[in-house]
Amino acid sequence: MGVSTKSGAFAPKRIALVSEQANPLTEPGVAGSRIRHVAGLAAALSSLGHQVVVYTRRDHPHFPQRVHTPHGYDVVHVPAGPATTLGPEEVLAHAGAFVEFLERAWNEHRPDVVHAHGWLSGIVAVLSVRRSRVPVVQTYHSLGVARPQDRHATDSSSTKRLTVERLVGHEAARVVATSSAEARAVLRLGVDRSKLVVVPTGVDLDLFSAGRETAGRHRPRRIVAAGRLLPRKGFDDLIRFLSAVDGVELVIAGGGTHRDVHGDPEAKRLLTLARSPGVDDRVMFAGHVPYAELPVLLRSADVVACTPSQQSSAGVALEAMACGIPVLATAVGGLVDLVVDGLTGVLVPRDNPEATAKALRALLADSALREMLSAAGHDRAHARYSWHRVASDLVRTYSTACANRTASAVSPRSARPRRSSAPA
Repeated sequence: MGVSTKSGAFAPKRIALVSEQANPLTEPGVAGSRIRHVAGLAAALSSLGHQVVVYTRRDHPHFPQRVHTPHGYDVVHVPAGPATTLGPEEVLAHAGAFVEFLERAWNEHRPDVVHAHGWLSGIVAVLSVRRSRVPVVQTYHSLGVARPQDRHATDSSSTKRLTVERLVGHEAARVVATSSAEARAVLRLGVDRSKLVVVPTGVDLDLFSAGRETAGRHRPRRIVAAGRLLPRKGFDDLIRFLSAVDGVELVIAGGGTHRDVHGDPEAKRLLTLARSPGVDDRVMFAGHVPYAELPVLLRSADVVACTPSQQSSAGVALEAMACGIPVLATAVGGLVDLVVDGLTGVLVPRDNPEATAKALRALLADSALREMLSAAGHDRAHARYSWHRVASDLVRTYSTACANRTASAVSPRSARPRRSSAPA
């Protein structure tokens, strides 16, 4: 007897993804982890037979209001404030217009479930379903309580964000964390543990496939690192490592290139750091790498190094594993869940350049070790992190949220027949 696709977790659903500041139609580049997440999830949910609409704030005047994508889902650009890029405080100031738009849209075409991505999307989502009682599933991706690097933020803005995050966690039917570290941060907000599930981000296994690239290499060994050019990303340690080894080059993707390095203060600082020990000829700043070209860059590496000192989405490490490239990573954030130390990659303590250098030296000297890590990492990416697997796990979470909301709406008191004063 076959399984019915009309019931349970397999029933086609109308799913609304609210992604206020991450438009899946935007080129994500190296640093666009949330954009990649929303785009990958929307495409995978659509491929499973669900009707998916992504609602994002219109930040460009020439964007059409609704776009049907080749991957089967729609993107709606919501007019909420000026059609330009805004900071979080400015976006929050226009949340009311976003809510009004969603209320009107969902009054005509009510979704079965809403999945919000980011704290700003979360407050919009929970306010938009006040009357309809559609269940909201929340993914923060990052939380103010877990971002010590944001100490530069004013006390008032930090307090406001924390207040909103707590409110969203209280109102959401389910909270999905993408890693164990994020789950712990969610619990520190005071979110009910029974609401919390952990579902990791996924990777495009068609784009990030195994292989080797040698074009463009100038040294026998290559390390690739990618991400926004920020001091907390640990690029310093990788540059210092070069001064102790020969025949190794470092490619840093993200931010400025050698040609426009003066336009990026962090790239300028890193290049100055490389000049001091005389390794600047072995440090290349690739700048912005289009997402479709990122696999080629990753496959050109002997090792992909992900060495942030603070939380990380682990997106680049996962993409490298899918390409069959060994990963060295600091034990922070989602990297701890992703990399099985000594099996699918190497984990080192954060803020420990000696441990990083020792691990890199061992990896670059041992081709058999690299091959073993490559194969195991590739297998792990395929077994656990395909978007099909991630989307299927989330559909089960959506179904539970819908069932619980229906059960709570039909309490014993409301289910009892009401007396009528009119004659039968």
